[in-house]
Amino acid sequence: MTHNLRADTITITGHGGDEIEAYLAIPTDAPSVGSMIIIHHMPGYDEGTKQIARTFAANGYAALIPNLYYRVAPNVSPDDAAATARSLGGVSDEQLVGDAQGAMNYLKALDISNGRVGVIGYCSGGRQSFLVGLHLPVNAVIDCYGAFVAIDPPSEFPLKVKALIGEVDKLSAPLLGLFGADDTFPSPEQNEQLAEALTAAGKEFTFRTFEGAGHAFFSPERPSYRPEAAVEGWKDIFTFLSRTLA
Repeated sequence: MTHNLRADTITITGHGGDEIEAYLAIPTDAPSVGSMIIIHHMPGYDEGTKQIARTFAANGYAALIPNLYYRVAPNVSPDDAAATARSLGGVSDEQLVGDAQGAMNYLKALDISNGRVGVIGYCSGGRQSFLVGLHLPVNAVIDCYGAFVAIDPPSEFPLKVKALIGEVDKLSAPLLGLFGADDTFPSPEQNEQLAEALTAAGKEFTFRTFEGAGHAFFSPERPSYRPEAAVEGWKDIFTFLSRTLA
């Protein structure tokens, strides 16, 4: 299904009452829609992520991307903003949850909102999407190859976060995980470890691993792009959302 849509750069109120930049894409020919918070990957709030928001809008969902790096690097290129954020150890979990709460508040206040909100993230954003599902009352969680959910990062890694596997009992919504068989962060073994923890906690989840795909297989602008896996992954996403956000 293809909808007419509008996309705008806006300002939302994020963690601690901070005003941050965000990107909003909405269908303009649907009276009531579910909404998606999109958590950008470690390379930042870039054109590829904005295209993802427009894809959601074209398929009948409101979509909002908070610029997680706006505080530390406003009005600079995504590459420069990402470098600054990495030098600081990344975005804190507390700030991420606060910014996601602000995005949720904005989406639920839209005239076309049906009151149901999901969250999706890629790369570091996959872990952060899972984090949102632990702390906010979302209706759907999608983790696209999120590293460091099951294990802590190596000590030399720029992202200074901790694993989330010990908190799976707090997951508030059904979870869809999309992974590459050739990825190492997360590896298939790490995903199996997470699946075992989710099963033990009685959580609803579906994991799919794509053979021949590694990290960032959804990104057309990167050498890791795998078109067949991406097409199938998008089908899985919209099937999942038709059940959880309708």
